[in-house]
Amino acid sequence: YGFINTCLKSLVVEKYGEETWEKLRLQAGVQDSFLTFEVYKDEITMQLVDKACQILGVPADVVLREFGEYFFEFCKRSGYDHMLRTLGGNLYEFIENLDALHSYLSLSYQANTEVLVLFVFPQEMNAPSFRVEKNEDGSMHLHYYSDRRGLCHIVPGIIGAAALDFFNIEISMEIINQTEEEERTGKKEHIVFLVTQTPVFSYKERNEFSSSPQYLADSEKRIENQLNKEDLEKAKNTTRERGSSICPVKKSHWKTVRGIITLGKGKLLRGFDPVYPKSLWIDTKTFCNGLPFHMVFDKELRVKQAGVSIQKIVPGLQTMGICLDRYFSIVHPEVPFTISSIQKFINSQFVFQTRREMMPESWKQRPMLELRGQMIWMESLQCMLYLCSPLLRTLHELEERQMHIADIAPHDVTRDLILLNQQRLAEMELSNQLERKKEELRILSKHLEEEKKKTEALLYAMLPQHVANQLKEGKRVEAGEFKECTILFSDVVTFTNICAQCEPIQIVLMLNAMYLRFDRLTTVHDVYKVETIGDAYMVVGGVPVPVPTHAERVANFALGMIIAAKGVQNPVSGNPIQIRVGIHTGPVLAGVVGEKMPRYCLFGDTVNIASRMESHGVPSKIHLSSSAYQCLKCKNFEMTERGEIEVKGKGKMHTYFLIRNKTATENEIMGRP
Repeated sequence: YGFINTCLKSLVVEKYGEETWEKLRLQAGVQDSFLTFEVYKDEITMQLVDKACQILGVPADVVLREFGEYFFEFCKRSGYDHMLRTLGGNLYEFIENLDALHSYLSLSYQANTEVLVLFVFPQEMNAPSFRVEKNEDGSMHLHYYSDRRGLCHIVPGIIGAAALDFFNIEISMEIINQTEEEERTGKKEHIVFLVTQTPVFSYKERNEFSSSPQYLADSEKRIENQLNKEDLEKAKNTTRERGSSICPVKKSHWKTVRGIITLGKGKLLRGFDPVYPKSLWIDTKTFCNGLPFHMVFDKELRVKQAGVSIQKIVPGLQTMGICLDRYFSIVHPEVPFTISSIQKFINSQFVFQTRREMMPESWKQRPMLELRGQMIWMESLQCMLYLCSPLLRTLHELEERQMHIADIAPHDVTRDLILLNQQRLAEMELSNQLERKKEELRILSKHLEEEKKKTEALLYAMLPQHVANQLKEGKRVEAGEFKECTILFSDVVTFTNICAQCEPIQIVLMLNAMYLRFDRLTTVHDVYKVETIGDAYMVVGGVPVPVPTHAERVANFALGMIIAAKGVQNPVSGNPIQIRVGIHTGPVLAGVVGEKMPRYCLFGDTVNIASRMESHGVPSKIHLSSSAYQCLKCKNFEMTERGEIEVKGKGKMHTYFLIRNKTATENEIMGRP
């Protein structure tokens, strides 16, 4: 079930972080989330455990034990605390009733059970089984049976956590025997644990608790249990004769007080002795009608008695003395159909199933009837009483077997369970649908987030990030004045001639190859790409985020452009293309223009001069204005003077050429490792 895989994910995320879970699930090749009621293959859980051992570098038994401890807490947080807490008043009773809990939940939830996985896997998926034996020294032998080998180390984790939480005791569990199944049918792993218990009290708690009535009552009970049967019987007889409370140990104040309190006609509140009639005041007919689903059989499995409803369904039972195993097989627990095997597992709930070949013709096309109930050994008669009810979960199952509510005794809670379960299954189906929708929404949300990131990346490629964020928030972006920045223009030499002699696709491929290289350099040197128009490429340093190193950044970018252009082929000549580069430093006004396709544009004479530096430049040279030269002259750059030139619209201007960066290597300029 997805519940157990979800728990494993929760454990890894909580203790080791999201990154560890992501690494674990990718290596295991499983999805990120699991539906609670969905049935998943065992291999998924096994693969997760195996990869967890490898990634965390711990043995499997440690991982499984830690998972067992966490799983108990996970079940409590999931709403099963009260159900688990009421299983028994002590650890022995708790373990003894685990199989009954599995059986009930399997019936109640059918295939949609969460906590069935309390001890590894649900009954619908061959749940493990438990049998516990008390030892004279107070320890216990816990027998664990499972189809799945290698998972037994989960059990100490869960049992230990339950013992500490519910009964305030610490336990140690040691494997004393590990064999192939012999006591039950099929090949199962059979692990025997030796369980020893130690109460857990702080000094303060020990003093407070030892003076409480509950503790004193439990102490008395433990003392009485230590007495042998003969002494206890003598003590009881003495009590009855004297009509007062006499304890076979030294009296204390609380015992004297309790001895005074009586209930009814002289019956002590402290003790209880059942009263049985001299003869059974019920006739055979009434018994068989009142318990319509019961059977009595002897050591040889010969039927001695059966309820009327089971006789109606299995007519062969009307012949007293027939062998029970001819008409029924044991589904749970998976034991041989012998009286000794039944006695060994007598504390378990037994599920019988009718044999198809022995059913009347009218029943052979229907699903077989299953009975669930308890076994009671009657020593005086040397017979076994099987008190049972039909194992039916829904009205649909009742109809499939052509049975009616009236076939079940009015006192049998199976009636209420069927009706209640019908409603619960409808609610669980709705819960399943909601969980699936939730998972679908999660996946859609994840995809939406991915698409949002792509959209933002595209938007940030068109506009500066802070400007784009303002536009997304619906704010108006005010134009900003930058007192000093450095602008670069470049174009391809003889681009017009190349276009005239080539196919359009060749031009597109050439420009794309060149611009991809230039775009990467903008990231390397942290300059802002303003726009491209045809073969013209424009960048700026110090805008939209002012920085004092704007001139150096643009200069290094320009040097990288010259190197990068050598890797782009002229489709006409086959030689590397040549570019002209112009740079100027000065003030600009920057702002967003347009609404349909907004662009971040620069305005001012600085833009015009930078463009003139490019148009009046020399192929494969970086042309600098005097203001750009002034910003770079003390910055470890090698430059040569070009002299005065006539610049269109500007008259005579003193310009320079940028040769190289004296301190940076070519790899550093190009951003190579």
